[in-house]
Amino acid sequence: MSAVPTINFREATTQEDNLIAQHFYQLWQDNNVAAESIRSDWLEIVLEFNQQARQNLYYKAFVAEVDGKVVGSVSCQLFAGLYPHILTEHYRRYGYIWGVYVDAAYRGQGIAKQLTSMAVDYLKAIACTRVILHASPSGKPVYDRLGFVPSNEMRLDI
Repeated sequence: MSAVPTINFREATTQEDNLIAQHFYQLWQDNNVAAESIRSDWLEIVLEFNQQARQNLYYKAFVAEVDGKVVGSVSCQLFAGLYPHILTEHYRRYGYIWGVYVDAAYRGQGIAKQLTSMAVDYLKAIACTRVILHASPSGKPVYDRLGFVPSNEMRLDI
């Protein structure tokens, strides 16, 4: 009988930014985005984004480790918004979760659920009034089980 590996969940360190960026890249590939559709400077873009989000948007990441190897990650921050902020913070202080990723060999073990829950808890702690995320088809059941509901976002592919 093989032993079930212990999964350790914790806040990511800044030294793990490259790994989190690699997870973000892999997330897109796992969702059938061809490598030629991803900018060649993707790593620099993610690293700069995370650095600026840490300074301005309370960015934080969490990871899951098995035997000292990071097998999953999630990023979260204040939602920067798409239009001018005229609503008060007690009414509209949204958090955004992105980059939920788990290595294929470790999926189906509740890792994405736990990482997402950690991100939600952090966003609650910084007084967010709502959490937003955009779910991949494979991630949607995870978020449904956590109580996320579809929103009124509408799309038109042109």
